[in-house]
Amino acid sequence: MKLKRYRTNDAELISYICRDTAYGLVLMAVTDKGICFLQFGESKTALVDALKKEFPDAELNISPPQGASVLENWIDALNLYLSEGAPKLDLPLDVRGTEFQIKVWQFLISTQEGDRLSYSEVAAFIGNPKAIRPVATACARNRIGVLIPCHRVLKSDGSLGGYRWGVARKKALLDAERKRMGD
Repeated sequence: MKLKRYRTNDAELISYICRDTAYGLVLMAVTDKGICFLQFGESKTALVDALKKEFPDAELNISPPQGASVLENWIDALNLYLSEGAPKLDLPLDVRGTEFQIKVWQFLISTQEGDRLSYSEVAAFIGNPKAIRPVATACARNRIGVLIPCHRVLKSDGSLGGYRWGVARKKALLDAERKRMGD
């Protein structure tokens, strides 16, 4: 999947939905280009506030409950992937970031379940071996959790390090991937 860089438009329309998953409450938001936001949180209010902060000029619309929308299909597929290891769909992403961030995220999308990389390895793979801190920053600024798998990036000593959505969630995601891989 090739990531494309998009800019926010003042009149942009974003639809969103919140669901409980095996890893906690998640909010998925989409534009006409794809998923622009996929984050875990403690409450629907906190997640909607985070979405508003990320896209302050957008018009936000909640997906109708129990409709047959594409958004509902996508979040259902994500939940099946998270809870039962169902195949992850190749969902369209509306990624926004610097050229460097997008390069990091594109590389992470190309990784496979079970892959574990250090920040320095990611920097080397993208051709900028000294950019360890910028790689960490790109991971921290990822708006699209799980689908851009920043949870696969570890500290150089193999420890988990940080994770935007909590170290316990990162460990659970990694353990689930390891289990699906038969380790």
